[in-house]
Amino acid sequence: MDRDFMQIKSLEGELKLSHKKRDFGITVSTKELVYQKPHVNYVIRLDAIVTITPFEEAGSPGARRGWKGIPTYELSGLAIGKDHYRIYAREAVMHSRSGIYTLGATEFILPMAPDLLRAVARYGQLNAF
Repeated sequence: MDRDFMQIKSLEGELKLSHKKRDFGITVSTKELVYQKPHVNYVIRLDAIVTITPFEEAGSPGARRGWKGIPTYELSGLAIGKDHYRIYAREAVMHSRSGIYTLGATEFILPMAPDLLRAVARYGQLNAF
């Protein structure tokens, strides 16, 4: 991974999976999902995740206002051929080089491999419909 990535200082729960790519990383523990981008980490507690739904619509990366004005972070730089999912959480925490910030209700649009999705569902106690 790029040296611009910040190290995950502490991970709550037991580490289960970690996928690292050139421009992003996703780590799942029994308590948290951590999304890494250069210079910023987003920590989402699994018990704060309300829904995970498939995402098919193309869009440009960056923060924007989503459903009912909730900030949406399309952090992956949406790519054709990858499975992207919209994750709605009651709150998340952003760790950046300038500090730690609590975000309120937030949506993330992330690429999720099937094994990551299964781990989040299992440890977050989410049910499929």
